[in-house]
Amino acid sequence: MRTSFRTDFSLVLPVFPLSLKTMAFYRTDCIEKPVSKLFEKLGHLVGSYPVWFFVIPLIMSAALGGGLYFLKDRENNDVENQFTPINGPSKQARHFVKETFPSNDSLFSNQRLYGEGNYSVIIISVVEGNILTGALFEEISELDKQVHSLSVKTNQTQISFKDICARENGDCVSNPILDITDNKFANISFPIKTWKGKDVFLGSTVGGVEERGGVIQEARAIRLFYFLQDNNGTSEWLQQFQNVLSKKTLSKGLKVSHFTSLSRQEEIEKHTTDGIPLFSITYSIAISFSVFSCMRLDNVRNKIWVSFMGVMSAGLAVLSSFGLLLLFRVPFVITVANSPFLILGIGVDDMFIMLSNWQQTKVKDPVEKRMAETFKEAAMSITITTLTDVLGFYIGLMSEFRSVQAFCLYTSTSIIFCYIYNILFFGSVLALNGRREQSNRHWLTCCKLPTQTTKGKSLAYRLCCVGGDYDQETGAEKQQPIAHFFKFYYGPFLIKPWTKVCVMLLYLGYLAGGIYGCFNLQQGINMRDLAADDSYVVNYYDDNQKFFSRYGPNVMVVVSEELPYWNKSSRSELNHCMEKFYNLTFVNQNLSVSWLDFYLQFAQTQGLNLDNENIFMENLSSFFQRYPEFKLDVNIAEGKINASRFFVQTFDISNASMEIMMFNELRNTAQSCSVAKLLVFHPLFIYLDQYLVIVSGTIQNVGFTTAVMLVVSLLLIPNPICSLWVTFSIGSVITGVTGFMALWGVNLDSISMIILVVCIGFTVDFSAHISYAFVSSKKSTANERAVDALFSLGYPVLQGAASTIIGVLVLAASKNHIFRTFFKIMFLVMIFGLAHSIIFIPVFLTLLSCSSNETKKKTTTVPDVIPKVIMIENKGMAYDNYAFTKDNSHLCRQTVKTQSTQIYFIPNNEMPSGWCRDPDCP
Repeated sequence: MRTSFRTDFSLVLPVFPLSLKTMAFYRTDCIEKPVSKLFEKLGHLVGSYPVWFFVIPLIMSAALGGGLYFLKDRENNDVENQFTPINGPSKQARHFVKETFPSNDSLFSNQRLYGEGNYSVIIISVVEGNILTGALFEEISELDKQVHSLSVKTNQTQISFKDICARENGDCVSNPILDITDNKFANISFPIKTWKGKDVFLGSTVGGVEERGGVIQEARAIRLFYFLQDNNGTSEWLQQFQNVLSKKTLSKGLKVSHFTSLSRQEEIEKHTTDGIPLFSITYSIAISFSVFSCMRLDNVRNKIWVSFMGVMSAGLAVLSSFGLLLLFRVPFVITVANSPFLILGIGVDDMFIMLSNWQQTKVKDPVEKRMAETFKEAAMSITITTLTDVLGFYIGLMSEFRSVQAFCLYTSTSIIFCYIYNILFFGSVLALNGRREQSNRHWLTCCKLPTQTTKGKSLAYRLCCVGGDYDQETGAEKQQPIAHFFKFYYGPFLIKPWTKVCVMLLYLGYLAGGIYGCFNLQQGINMRDLAADDSYVVNYYDDNQKFFSRYGPNVMVVVSEELPYWNKSSRSELNHCMEKFYNLTFVNQNLSVSWLDFYLQFAQTQGLNLDNENIFMENLSSFFQRYPEFKLDVNIAEGKINASRFFVQTFDISNASMEIMMFNELRNTAQSCSVAKLLVFHPLFIYLDQYLVIVSGTIQNVGFTTAVMLVVSLLLIPNPICSLWVTFSIGSVITGVTGFMALWGVNLDSISMIILVVCIGFTVDFSAHISYAFVSSKKSTANERAVDALFSLGYPVLQGAASTIIGVLVLAASKNHIFRTFFKIMFLVMIFGLAHSIIFIPVFLTLLSCSSNETKKKTTTVPDVIPKVIMIENKGMAYDNYAFTKDNSHLCRQTVKTQSTQIYFIPNNEMPSGWCRDPDCP
């Protein structure tokens, strides 16, 4: 006699430690089942009163959408405020510098500015040859005169350059290169030129220099600065400067690029709403794709209007959420303009999931019952993805960047509305469409149609006037051909042993490429990328990088506390500390400036002994009269030097990696000095602070979000191993996206950090749908469940991914770097997320079964489980006995109840040891 056992491992008694194999059959559906039951009731309610659930969201959207009226008023794209860390250390250093070393409008010094200031700048370059020639310099001098003659009228007052220019010793700050040359271009020393008894640094004004013995032989570019005071009319004058220079052309061979202190801000504000027309195009493409993919040849079962309203549901969610937040005065940042593309993808994806589950219900059942079944199956799946998405974005609110915070707030709110509208609004559309189908009416005309063609009717009649067919065997709608492809071709192909080996090799190759890219990832946002490709700002940044990248920022080294400078020991320690700065590979000691060194030289010429405190302090005033600029570097109060500053000149800072190295080494050197508390500062450091938090912030956001995803998955997906697979897919996709975006030329910055959070959400969307379908499948083997999951949700997932890719494809043509970055990362997320959901995850799931229906054959070791079904096979005859145990999979594992009877199936009529766990069992 041959005996076999078919068992359901829905319940496993707590045996510790739990192995992975044991966890594979452990169900955690204590939350999933009641929530599914709740959605089942909600589906019945929506199916009973669809008109109400259709109208109410429309009224809500109309009311909340009025908030878009305030869009312009709520725009906030201050570059420093939005794209730099909120509590960056350089902001604190700037505050100290501003309070300790206040600026003097009558004694302007560019290197001593604590902010960017107000200025305009022109770069004149030659395509080839030397710009230091008489003919070219005459043209440059003429351009300089035109700038000085610019004036603007504000409040009935004519304001000229002289009225608002920054001054030094009563005169407007000039461009010394124009005076130094004076049509004499021989023997110009570089980078320091002594002129009128002062050393003038030419490294920032003459670019593309070829020198020999410290003398310029040839130069390719000249840069002219025009510094202004912060007065009424300054902004208007800068705008006038921009208008004139944008139309300015010079002689053939000369190229002009320009920039102002307002340019960066104006550019980003100009392009804040550039995404609106792109979103319109994307919306149209999404509608077209959805309609096409849901189109049926059956005139009754056609889902054209359903798919159209599904896309509309996502649009209403964006309208309502944005309007609500704008009414509450939440700032609108340019990064938020990416959110509608994401919401459209999420909404369309959820629509396909719900539509797929609707099509699997029986067409002859009442609409209310079909809606209940649809919600029971689909709502739980989209609830998991929505919950994880929303929590992920709320975690993003902890970011150090306000632009990230704004994006996460707008997007999370939009996802909530998208979820509500998908359940209620789109649910009502399904119900109304179900009533139409129930009465067998045409999808367009709503006229009743016959289900079969009568003889003698034309082909046109059969195509246009007949419909309502369905699968007579299942009672559900006929599956689309692509679903059959997943079931009969793709699924069986994927579960073949050799295919699984190929998939594993493919995955290892993908992972290797991702890890390689991660090691080549660049950090930081380039200010150039905040402007559109065709902007004059881009031309300026390109010329600046090409001709003036040799010398970097002139960095302040600030002694932020009292120090006895007259004490030899203290001076020696301070000099030793400054030597550390001078010895850095990117610091040029010969170009550094120290008020103390100049004071010591001054004292030597005057025969003063500065080792005496009184002499040191009393002669400072004489020193400042001789060198008035150094008075700005020493803070004296109540006869004590509270703080002072020195300057070190950096060079060869040509890229972001060099900036990171410079920034970190300067900070580390300052912290290593024990003589006093030192600060390093330059206005550029406000933007370099992002390097301190961008990696740690990304890791923190990704880590917290992944942990939340794991918890939610464990609670809502009724199997812990499958929850772990979802979490695994998050890490896997993030690794791939991060690595391949680096290989695609995308840096890790505040913008890409946002989209990596998006990456997590979409990864969960894809993997959770397939994993949940796998766990919920009633098939008996892991391979069969993988095929069944692909059959049920492979096409909806493919539809969602394809619609999102097609939608964001429009952004590839954008002139704005932010939108192109969004496209690149979203494209990678969709491709890799789709690959995980329909290639990698199904294969991985078959390697370790995650369902309660796995077939186990009896061996010499009887498993420690409670069987649900026993099949007794004897000489070809078999029957199922359900009396041995009652299905208790709906119960938590804390309490296990069984109902049992003795079954005599072994010749000696004895029950095998260990099968019955009930204490009442004989």
